[in-house]
Amino acid sequence: MWKFAIEDAVEKTRNNIDRFGDLFPHVSMNGKKYELNDNDDWTDGFWSGMLWLCYEYSNDPIFKEKAQRTVESFQNRLNKNIVLDHHDIGFLYSLSSKAQWMIEKNEAARELTLQAADKLLSRWREKGQYLQAWGPKNDEKEGGRIIIDCLLNLPILYWASEQTGEPKYRDVAEAQAEKSRRYLVRGDDSSYHTFFFNQETGEPIGGATHQGYTNGSTWTRGQAWGIYGFALSYHSTKNSTYLDTAKRVAKYFIEHLPDDFVSYWDFNAQVNEDTPRDSSATAIAACGLLEIISHLNEDDIDRKYFEEAVIKMMNSLVENYSTVKEKDAEGLLKHGSYHVRGDLAIDDYMIWGDYFYLEALMRLEKNHKGYWYE
Repeated sequence: MWKFAIEDAVEKTRNNIDRFGDLFPHVSMNGKKYELNDNDDWTDGFWSGMLWLCYEYSNDPIFKEKAQRTVESFQNRLNKNIVLDHHDIGFLYSLSSKAQWMIEKNEAARELTLQAADKLLSRWREKGQYLQAWGPKNDEKEGGRIIIDCLLNLPILYWASEQTGEPKYRDVAEAQAEKSRRYLVRGDDSSYHTFFFNQETGEPIGGATHQGYTNGSTWTRGQAWGIYGFALSYHSTKNSTYLDTAKRVAKYFIEHLPDDFVSYWDFNAQVNEDTPRDSSATAIAACGLLEIISHLNEDDIDRKYFEEAVIKMMNSLVENYSTVKEKDAEGLLKHGSYHVRGDLAIDDYMIWGDYFYLEALMRLEKNHKGYWYE
């Protein structure tokens, strides 16, 4: 099944190269076609990552050539500082230039990725001891906010430290991971989407949501970022606390899934026949579970539980949520939800959903680990 699904994804991605041209897919809106942009959104690295995955699977140079062109676009974006005043630098550059470095050992790609790591490092707020999620320094509204999504941006800092021997990158990544563990993960292993701190003193103020149901609810994509993000921090630090945290938030995610093992958009949203799903959250969680499993001994008490859960999740995604039976579809994964409360792309394609779906398939079929670490 995995091989068939990958080959379907590769063929659709090949077809999308001509459809998209030099633009980048974001989400679909009430339809079957992706909205495209000029590489000015937080999601644009996922298209690059899909191209690199397809190249590694197929060895077809059309994917490599297109992926290389996207990296050129990311160089231009950094040179001109196009919409980079946010934490999502790792999403953009781990899956584009860092992927190119990992595959080709291209020195220009390595240098670009190190420049991107410096850009993320510039968001470190010394007084509060955190990476600010959004907006400029001292911003009245956003200056004190951290976000659980940022855990997936920390690998670019761990990587930069390994490449340069400079501890500053790793120190910031570890501090952010620890702050996220302490303040974003609740006592019952659910999670806040974001958390605010006093910008001057670092004093914790409280948790809040941006895309979830309520401030106290558990936005499923945020919980998925936590699963994968803490597992990745464990890989780079070998701090067992992060693996334990990843396992706990993973169990919460699995235990709150509906019967078909694909999540609704928020674990606390009222469920009826119209409640939106978020297939992208389940795809992210699947990658996180596979990362966790890779660090567990064969006799680990949780290993079988996680293995069974991820197979059920991926089977359901392929059979019930993918476009494997829709030859001309642009997206790979249906029924994703971007921002339900904001009425943006509800029940649509999400380019990150497509990327993590393909990464999970590649992990299952090829033992591929994605582009988060070497």
